[in-house]
Amino acid sequence: MTKAADVSTKKLISLAPDNWVRWVTQMPDILAGEILNSEFQWISRESDVLIRATSSQYGEFLVLNELQLRYKQQMPRRMRAYAGLAEEKYNLPIYPVLINILKTTNEEIPTSFTSNFAGLRVIQDYRVINLWEVDVNIALQQPLPSLLPFVPILKGGEDELVIREALQILRGDEQLNQLETVLAFFATFVLESSLVQEIMRWDMTVLRESPWYQEILREGEARGEARGEARGQARGERQGLISSIEINLEMKFGNDGLQLLSQINQISDTAQLKEILRQIITANSVEELRQLL
Repeated sequence: MTKAADVSTKKLISLAPDNWVRWVTQMPDILAGEILNSEFQWISRESDVLIRATSSQYGEFLVLNELQLRYKQQMPRRMRAYAGLAEEKYNLPIYPVLINILKTTNEEIPTSFTSNFAGLRVIQDYRVINLWEVDVNIALQQPLPSLLPFVPILKGGEDELVIREALQILRGDEQLNQLETVLAFFATFVLESSLVQEIMRWDMTVLRESPWYQEILREGEARGEARGEARGQARGERQGLISSIEINLEMKFGNDGLQLLSQINQISDTAQLKEILRQIITANSVEELRQLL
């Protein structure tokens, strides 16, 4: 079984920061410097990674990297806020980048925030990178180890042989081998869980350690707390579980998975709901989940 690892965004980018900032900015002469503290006292949110960088053309500036598991409609406003706060705190120009990991919409994702109130305009541009549009060969053939755990969701990365190749690269490097948990997590979106388990050769329950999996659970819980705040703690907990289940069903099985929600909504036992949530990540089909219900 793989062991627990630091697979945070900061850890991933710090594997090869120069190559990362060259990729996200498309500036060939850029060099990464210090990874700065990105916590701003005015808002209770950490921007994922803020990197001090230099280039011969632009001098010293900051690259703000915001990774989102799924794009949210409020991101343009957030990118405006993060860029402004970082510029105020460090008194340097900001190059903001929004990296979206999982595709959840076919609509074009905005690359700027704009507003006009009483004739006063605000414009904040930022670069958008959608990982499902990134060629998998960039991760496999270029020195971009930060992208290797995302291989299954990159363009052309859903093939079993490609995923095995990425796993071999991770396991062949002592600095990278702990990232296979993240690779396995994203592999379950494109391969049957039984095949992922065979490829990884460890118990799939280890996926619960993945920070990306935990993020999905936390988001569902937060939704439930908001919806159930006025309904009492117990009902809020149940609603949080239902929301987490809904998110996971949609991400794993699409609309077919969401058809199970009407049946799941009849369940009041939180322990049973938690077990359903655990089973979704390793289930191979909607029918398998239906049998569990």
